[in-house]
Amino acid sequence: MNIENWEITNKKSNIISKLLEVWNSKDLLFVFVKRDLTTFYKQTLLGPIWFVIQPILSTLVFMFAFGKIAGLQTNDIPKPLYYFSGIILWNYFSDCFIKTSTVFKDNLNLYSKVYFPRLILPLNIILSNLTKFLIQLCVLICITIYYKYQSIIPGIQIQMLLFPLLFILIALFSLGLGLIITSLTTRYRDLSLLINFSVQLLLFSTTAALPMPSNDSIYKEIILLNPMTNYIEAFRILIIGKGYFSYSSFGVSIILTTIILLTGLNLFFKVERNFVDTI
Repeated sequence: MNIENWEITNKKSNIISKLLEVWNSKDLLFVFVKRDLTTFYKQTLLGPIWFVIQPILSTLVFMFAFGKIAGLQTNDIPKPLYYFSGIILWNYFSDCFIKTSTVFKDNLNLYSKVYFPRLILPLNIILSNLTKFLIQLCVLICITIYYKYQSIIPGIQIQMLLFPLLFILIALFSLGLGLIITSLTTRYRDLSLLINFSVQLLLFSTTAALPMPSNDSIYKEIILLNPMTNYIEAFRILIIGKGYFSYSSFGVSIILTTIILLTGLNLFFKVERNFVDTI
């Protein structure tokens, strides 16, 4: 038998085995998350306060531009609550999506020097941004409690316990989209140049900034095709007690999220084998 013709391969190289590999390396994942959080706090004077300043400023801008100038109504939800709730959820999605979409390019040196499950770094982005979102969520809850005591809104509902499931859907949606883009940019580098611009435009295809149309229209059907629209509206119902919800639209969003996630994982695991040679 000619030994020179032997080839050693991993017969269990599929999505499930890759995910199990990530699970077995979860300690490494937590090390990366801790590193990113520590690095961020060491480089700022106000620490986590910066996480709150940005959405507050954006809320004020939206209230002035869309509320005062454009005169748009927010469907019986106080404007500070409406815009702040949409902004923090959209910011979490966009931050995870943008950073994940360049994970191959941004971590080329690390990937090329040592082996570890490549999916660790995209998951690190998802978890690191969670801390930022939770801080902003605490501010939103305080604002909600204020309006609750003013008898302006129903306030936080018992259904808020379902929020972790909603959050997981948003995290998986941003992860899937990011994995698709980062996989494609290993071959089509100019694609990454469109991401920031595209995310800014996609903001207006949701109800993060613009209110849900009260009547049936083509615009309403279009924005409901964006899973983030349904997730943002469901989030408002859970924490504020008001918002738009459609079981059919929400179900379609879950299906789209699942398809995008599986597509992203499949592309990512295929590209990770030789992306170092193509970037």
